Amino acid sequence: MSTSTNLPTDAQATEREVVLVTGISGSGKSVALHALEDAGYVCVDNLPPELLRDFVRLEHERGTDRVAVAADVRVARSLPALVPLMDELRAEGVSIRAIFLDASTDTLVRRFSETRRPHPLANAAAHDTQHALTEAIEVERLMLGELREVSTVVDTSQLRPAQLRAWIRRLVDARSSALTLVFESFAYKFGVPLDADYVFDVRVLPNPYYIRELRALTGADAPVIDYLRAQPESQEMLTQIETFVRRWLPLFQADQRSYLTVAIGCTGGQHRSVYVVEQLAQRFRPQGTTLVRHRELDAAD
Repeated sequence: MSTSTNLPTDAQATEREVVLVTGISGSGKSVALHALEDAGYVCVDNLPPELLRDFVRLEHERGTDRVAVAADVRVARSLPALVPLMDELRAEGVSIRAIFLDASTDTLVRRFSETRRPHPLANAAAHDTQHALTEAIEVERLMLGELREVSTVVDTSQLRPAQLRAWIRRLVDARSSALTLVFESFAYKFGVPLDADYVFDVRVLPNPYYIRELRALTGADAPVIDYLRAQPESQEMLTQIETFVRRWLPLFQADQRSYLTVAIGCTGGQHRSVYVVEQLAQRFRPQGTTLVRHRELDAAD
């Protein structure tokens, strides 16, 4: 008796979903993979890209159509083949969601120091271990540059594991063939998010922080919303950002982008940026899948 190895039909193939988790070492790939496993995905860590097609087919034959695979510099020799392989699988009807986890170099150095785990590219015999680690991280960024360009980037610098798990679940639950628009608020004093495609600075708007009754509130609370809505500058800023995004969004969709992240920054990431993000999300939500992330507020929860 022989077993057929033919690929599934197009109708069957469109049901298959692969989440590819990759990124810089120390950025949280294990946490992300555990989140996907909890969400019902069959997960494999460090699978060589050459085996990806066979793995997807095997799991499909077993009745599993949601798989997640983590790949990084541990399979460095195979990385150049990964991007064209993703295109091939998409042509075969497989839905590929590529998520790239990143973090600032300072954050990565601190994490490696805390865990005492070696970086896969670091020279263990180096006398200056921190310098060797920094160099290894920069080399890794170069090696993964092409993969980062075709993936949804998530900056984990300010995220605790529980926050990263929640954000990963929200990303993969955004089931849409069209582009998913992500609006993210942040505080400039903690740095610009690495995952931002566009960044808008709203620090020029009147600051509710200096009004005693509003200081402890956020841009999602009614009193702050009412205050900022009454400021002509706020409405003009909102309209101009909305116009810009609407102008260029169709081109990102035509480029087959899965996600577009628009980051809005203010001083503390509590009032103005949160308000603008919430208002923009309301305006764009009727047009398609829209996600909201408040980096500083989420970190405080």
